[in-house]
Amino acid sequence: MSLALTCHPSTPCAAVRSLDVEVERQPAGALRLTFRLVGQLDRLRIPAVGAPRIGARLWEHTCFEAFVAVADTAAYHEFNFAPSGAWTVYAFSGYRDGGVLQDPALAPEIMVRRTDEHLELTAQAHLPQLSPRHRDATLRLGLSAVVEAHDGARSYWALRHPPGRPDFHHPDTFAVTLEPAPPA
Repeated sequence: MSLALTCHPSTPCAAVRSLDVEVERQPAGALRLTFRLVGQLDRLRIPAVGAPRIGARLWEHTCFEAFVAVADTAAYHEFNFAPSGAWTVYAFSGYRDGGVLQDPALAPEIMVRRTDEHLELTAQAHLPQLSPRHRDATLRLGLSAVVEAHDGARSYWALRHPPGRPDFHHPDTFAVTLEPAPPA
């Protein structure tokens, strides 16, 4: 399924023409996300591709995010994927109640493709590494991105924005229900 992200009205970014994400749940429990940003990339700060590694504070620069919750639970996980190959996974027991997971076994597979006007980041997160429940449960997803302009201004993109300031953790942003993948 392909979904369009919209910019929060208080953080416009004229350099971005569109930002969407393709979502695919795979039979082994992996979640494959392909984020596609189209625009004037020369007006954006996009980290150079490097070796995969656990990152910190990736949301301060251009990065793509996925929030994943098992349906009917308050707990959720946050994945941050940077074009540099850096990634971070967080675990929350409820709204913003949690922290980073420093576990290399959670490493997503990240591929980045870039042209003059297109940035594509594909990340495959192995959800059963979080817990066995993630493999076959119905999931709620929040998908988002932070885009940094050359002047340091950040725009915030999501499937749905709650009232007020940008807040990707808000329950209203978990706008997609994803059923388990059919058996292989």
